[in-house]
Amino acid sequence: MLKRLLIGFALLFAFSASAVAQEAEGESDIEQRKASNLAELLELIQNRQLHWSEKNEERERQFSQRRADQAQLLEDAKAERARQERISEELEATFNKNEATIGDLQDRLNERLGTLRELFGVLQQVAGDARGVFQSSLVSAQIPGREEWLEDFARKMGESSQLATIAEMERLWALLQEQMTATGEITTYRGVVTSISGNQIQTPITRVGAFSLIADGKYLNYNTATGKVVELPRQPASRFVSGARRLAETEVNEIIPFAIDPTRGSLLNLLIQSKTLGERIQDGGGVGAVIIILGLIGIALAVFQWVYLSRVGSQIRKQTENLDSPNESNPLGRVLLVGTQSKDIGVETLELKLSEAVMAEIPKLTRFLPIVQVISVVSPLLGLLGTVVGMILTFQAITLFGTGDPQTMAGGISTALVTTVLGLCAAIPTVLLHALVNSRSRGLVHILEEQSTGLVAQQAEQAGRILD
Repeated sequence: MLKRLLIGFALLFAFSASAVAQEAEGESDIEQRKASNLAELLELIQNRQLHWSEKNEERERQFSQRRADQAQLLEDAKAERARQERISEELEATFNKNEATIGDLQDRLNERLGTLRELFGVLQQVAGDARGVFQSSLVSAQIPGREEWLEDFARKMGESSQLATIAEMERLWALLQEQMTATGEITTYRGVVTSISGNQIQTPITRVGAFSLIADGKYLNYNTATGKVVELPRQPASRFVSGARRLAETEVNEIIPFAIDPTRGSLLNLLIQSKTLGERIQDGGGVGAVIIILGLIGIALAVFQWVYLSRVGSQIRKQTENLDSPNESNPLGRVLLVGTQSKDIGVETLELKLSEAVMAEIPKLTRFLPIVQVISVVSPLLGLLGTVVGMILTFQAITLFGTGDPQTMAGGISTALVTTVLGLCAAIPTVLLHALVNSRSRGLVHILEEQSTGLVAQQAEQAGRILD
């Protein structure tokens, strides 16, 4: 029984070792066969042991060889590290030596420069300041590209600590002199103007020093960000534009009034943003329109009546110089005709007829005056109404948006103020014209009454003589 177990265990070990060897190496040259007795099994095991011992010896030999190679590589790496350490020490020594040399040379340079260092510092500061001036100057519209060179010059002296050459200092001086000369000149050159629609137009541009640019009788603006000359969205008031037109048409050495912008565009931008008279009148809204219409009607009626009274007054004056020949073309002549045609009637009857004739002339002499008077009274009341409407709009804006943004309240306040001004502008001239026309008409009526009273007195005197 024990013998059979031993044989089975040996066969199992032999087959397992054979399978492992075939899968791992794939080089077994021993023929697999079944052992029929213990002798063959022993021989098979011995052959396997001999094969594996040869394999192990080969592996040990390869491992030893590799270990020797690794040791050699380690020695080479140590030698390389030592060499690099020596190079590092040499470079560090060279660096320290160069540092000392640079320090000595810098001290020698500072000693030799002396006051020149202050000069170069001033040059750098002047170049920086001049760049800012040139960038915002209208002269750069005619002579572009100067600020780029100044920027490079200042950066070179500041960052790399390079010294300025004589040629660079001369160029800086020439640029400054060119700027000073240009600020006192009025010159015309051909340039490109960017219109409101974005079109590029080549046109003559007149530069007034460093203050204003003009083309085709219109003011222009210089955009410092893009370096372009652009057309204004709209021109300032006509009194300024008229000066620009005269400047464009003037001859050499001719003096004309012209408005300049000493702020180089700031005031001009504020002027074009301010509202014109028409835009301010539009702020009055419907109430403002009614006030304007009533004011124009009142002024027109008053002027028309004044012209009529002036013509009638001239005719009456001529009639007073010739009372014996009354003319029906004027009120006094018609009153005198009534007196002439009623010489044979009584004094009381004549007085009544003359009073009737005078009363018939009064409506023509006093027409339109009540309307003008009403307009003079109603206009300021309408202005007060517009003020109230504007304040209502203002408080509505405050309720909706608060008081943080004044522009939300500007519309209502503008309406209130404009309507008040329009009401006063309509009331003041209508009151004055009503007073003048009324005084004129009263004077003419007084002349008619005076002449009619004279006729009555003359008739009474003649009647008294007849009785005597």
